[in-house]
Amino acid sequence: MSGEVLTVANSFGIWITAAPIVLLTIIQAFLYYKQIKKTAKLVDLTDDHLKRAFKAGAITAIGPSVAIFIIMVGLMSVIGAPMAWMRLAVIGAAPTELTAATVGADAVGVKFGGEGYDLYAMSVSWWTMCINGCGWLLLVGLFAHKLEGFREKMGAGDPVWLAILTSAAMIGVFGYLNGRNIITLNGPLTAALVGGVSMVILLNVAKKATWLKEYTLGIAMLIGMTVAAILF
Repeated sequence: MSGEVLTVANSFGIWITAAPIVLLTIIQAFLYYKQIKKTAKLVDLTDDHLKRAFKAGAITAIGPSVAIFIIMVGLMSVIGAPMAWMRLAVIGAAPTELTAATVGADAVGVKFGGEGYDLYAMSVSWWTMCINGCGWLLLVGLFAHKLEGFREKMGAGDPVWLAILTSAAMIGVFGYLNGRNIITLNGPLTAALVGGVSMVILLNVAKKATWLKEYTLGIAMLIGMTVAAILF
């Protein structure tokens, strides 16, 4: 990969192009925060409840953010900081973005970040990453507002069955995403097993130390990743 690629990828013009989308993401987060504050009063949530929820969410987000940051550094070294920053600000699925960028390079017959990865190959990687996210955005825009009604119909108005259905769906989704780690005897499997065992232990400890309950997921993820990083 020539130095010209990174020179263009990190140029001022690309920063200007990427910045508005990142700013839009920040504005969206702020609007969500305002809506939460407004809605909390309608369901009798106190400021203390909100602070505890935000604190738990922030700590839980540390684990996924570490993994995203590591992949982001790798992306930055090939497609430039602005595009990596923009894509992960909008999507946040680092492995998906890395895969899309690699598929783009494969489409022109070169290795991602390797010899022959020129400006043309980089532009194809950029386009692949962007087009890859269009399907999700269209699905959310067209059908997200109908999903709650669909969920209610599936639950047949029974709150207990609805809770079971929702929980089963979440377990299925996360089980599917974690399935590829189970069949490999390496770091990801170790992280999954250690994180799972840690979660069980922390939940039992949290029965007495109730303050810990909000942070169990984030702590378990960090323990799993740390052990996997040390062993592998």
